[in-house]
Amino acid sequence: MNGAVMTPTDVLLGRQAATPASTAALAARKRQVQDAAQAFEASFLSTMLQPMFASLSTEAPFGGGRGEEMFRSFLTEAIAKQVARAGGIGVADTVQREMLKLQGLTE
Repeated sequence: MNGAVMTPTDVLLGRQAATPASTAALAARKRQVQDAAQAFEASFLSTMLQPMFASLSTEAPFGGGRGEEMFRSFLTEAIAKQVARAGGIGVADTVQREMLKLQGLTE
């Protein structure tokens, strides 16, 4: 590859020996894909949890009111992020595998 910029795919395909910089770039790219897949799973879970929490009724003095209605979406989002961080339901793994495949990378 006469002076051309190497991509992680070039390294994986053996077009040139892996250097520490190219290996680091590949690891960084895979981490970005993993983070994006985890964020997608958290978003999916949050959307699935919202109807469940919408049907809850809470009463005074410890719940209810406009404040709870306003912040309920933040609660479902936080729960979904924690579930995704703890391993989730498998959506992130599938999304990550497909994203890597589309980019010509392997796991």
